[in-house]
Amino acid sequence: MPSSVARPHTGASVLRGSLGAFRGRLAAAATLFCGHQTGEALVPVLVGVVIDEAVGTGDPAALIGWLALLGVDFLFLSTCYRFGARQAWHADVHADARLRMQLADRLLDARGGAEAGRLPGGLAILAVSDAKRVAIVSFMLPLGVAAVAAVAVAAVSLLTISLPLGLLILLGTPPLLWLVQLVGKPLERRSGAEQERAAQASGVAADLVTGIRVLKGIGAEKAAMAAYVGTSRTALGATLRATRAEAGFLGSVQLGNGLFLALIALIGGRLAADGEISVGGLVAAVGLAQFLVGPLQVFGFVSARLAQGRASAARIAEVLGAGHTVGEGDAATPHRTPGGALTLRGIGGGGLDRLDLDVPAGQLLGVVVPDPAQASTLLRYLAREAEPGSGRVELDGTPLGAYPPDLARTHVLVAAHDAHLFAGTLVDNVLAGGPGDRDLDRVMAAAQADQAADSLPAGRDTEITARGSSLSGGQRQRVALARALAADPAVLVLHDPTTAVDAVTETRIADGLREVRRGRTTVLVTTSPALLAVTERVVVLESGRIRAEGTHADLLRDDAAYRALVTG
Repeated sequence: MPSSVARPHTGASVLRGSLGAFRGRLAAAATLFCGHQTGEALVPVLVGVVIDEAVGTGDPAALIGWLALLGVDFLFLSTCYRFGARQAWHADVHADARLRMQLADRLLDARGGAEAGRLPGGLAILAVSDAKRVAIVSFMLPLGVAAVAAVAVAAVSLLTISLPLGLLILLGTPPLLWLVQLVGKPLERRSGAEQERAAQASGVAADLVTGIRVLKGIGAEKAAMAAYVGTSRTALGATLRATRAEAGFLGSVQLGNGLFLALIALIGGRLAADGEISVGGLVAAVGLAQFLVGPLQVFGFVSARLAQGRASAARIAEVLGAGHTVGEGDAATPHRTPGGALTLRGIGGGGLDRLDLDVPAGQLLGVVVPDPAQASTLLRYLAREAEPGSGRVELDGTPLGAYPPDLARTHVLVAAHDAHLFAGTLVDNVLAGGPGDRDLDRVMAAAQADQAADSLPAGRDTEITARGSSLSGGQRQRVALARALAADPAVLVLHDPTTAVDAVTETRIADGLREVRRGRTTVLVTTSPALLAVTERVVVLESGRIRAEGTHADLLRDDAAYRALVTG
């Protein structure tokens, strides 16, 4: 069954959405920044007027009046920048938070799909670095609008002082902006590659840190380090290429700006030498030429950030627009408490071949799957992490796919043997998915998690680190099993819940599991003889179908292949 498709997203739509969400603040910021730039442009003009109207004439009253006006101009431009920056930063920070929330919502969508093929470190880069690169456009765009206003005010002022200088600004600026955009294209391409390589390096690093104990156990530290070094060097190369592109881009912008301003100063000087403009006019013209350095540099900065923002927006759009792996279910599905009868009809895909299986309500069933890939597929279908290629899973006769994914997973809980724990106390982890602490002692004892707690400094209230890395493998498994039991779902599917505990503890867990889940449907996907011994029925899958079924004792006695699999 094909996956459903999420709402279409493109880099352009992500960028537009980020800007559009705060258009009011951006408009206010742009207006205030334009006021600031207008005030800045008027400074050299007013200085020129002071020279011509007050200093040149020797009129003290005129000097005081024009200087007062200059002071008012400075007060105006500083106030505009202060409040404009506040509006722009507000849009920037909130756009960043908005993008991170959108990514989090998509990644936490019960229908899944966004995380497929992406390492956790890569997703972290998206939510931190890429989101910020898109959000910073919210601050830079008003500056770009203000830079255009600054050039316009400077051009009008120069037209008033001298027609040739004004025309030079008006006619020369558009080609200069076009060149800036042209030179910025390589930066956009290389920025996307840089972020992609950085995401890969971060993802590899996160995976290595997560599996450090396993790597040390098998002596694979050198191989792991070599893998990370290779990925890190690739990321470094991409970063250096992007940095070179940015340096070349900004250098080209500076060179173009410098040549353009030198031409303005040259023409202004010739006009003053010929007496076509006054001394104050020359001072104003030179001051305006120097002032234009700022707005023209802003064009370069805005173009660079926009190029990086477009590249990051495209990466974010890939996640937001990723197809869902399962459907959203039918809102009309009854929400009554299920009895727990589980049925698989014609399930195909991932190595399964039209698998049929009936699990009556309340049965404790063992499922033996020699092929790990087929076991993984079966568990993903039961957990509604993927839709079967054919057939369907039913709960009390209702297709599991008709339930919303989160509700389906509440009724049919699949607990993996490597389930992660969370940062917090041990007891908080156990109760994370449960209805309360009414049966806490019972489920802790059944999973032998009470013994794990007794060996910790603060017992059940001991703080454990993220992913349970402060616990041993056996302690983590027992706490995770207690958490699954505390959730008390209608159907509990456990995958090898005792692979990291000793044989004596495993036998105790098997007995406790049978007692706690008595009358509740439980499926044990395992080859552990201790767990299979407490089941009411065992089915053996081979080539995607049921090859044999019966009690554990009967299969041990009559089925040599089964006996070799579970005792070997």
